[in-house]
Amino acid sequence: MSIQNAKAFLSPDFIIRAAAQPWELEGVRKLRHQVFVQEQAIFVGDDRDDIDEISLPLAAISTFASEADQVVGTVRIHEESPRVWRGSRLAVAHSHRRMGRLGAELIHLAVSTAHGRGCDQFLAQVQMQNVTLFRRLRWTPLREIEVHGVPHMEMQADLAFYPPFPDPFVGWKTLNPRRKVLR
Repeated sequence: MSIQNAKAFLSPDFIIRAAAQPWELEGVRKLRHQVFVQEQAIFVGDDRDDIDEISLPLAAISTFASEADQVVGTVRIHEESPRVWRGSRLAVAHSHRRMGRLGAELIHLAVSTAHGRGCDQFLAQVQMQNVTLFRRLRWTPLREIEVHGVPHMEMQADLAFYPPFPDPFVGWKTLNPRRKVLR
């Protein structure tokens, strides 16, 4: 096979955790810009808003030789009101969307983290093309809405499906389709 026909290697292993290192936070920012500004054109210039000041950014990080390499997925969470949490800005790099589980892993960490911090209700405004994924992950559709000119579904997570996870900075490493907690 020629180099021109060779596909880029994508490691099947990822670290799913809260973004904390400067390079992780920059990777989150760049990925959100790539998806929401460049690809989907929902925002002009930048997708940042006031919620970024109070939210916790979570990341899916690809690995190379078992070491953290680059941010390939993200979501942010924040407490909207006492015990009511919200997730937003879920994004997976185009190159990694066919991996099949990064979005689900980020959603799991998002809801479980909020649950571990006293969440009684977890909500998200989900783009219509992602409603099926959220339903499979035990989310209930509440109502159709429009956000930034794009159709969305307001959805609520079934917290019974998401056990509390106390430390999102520890996270876990995915090994094939199984989730393992980093120690």
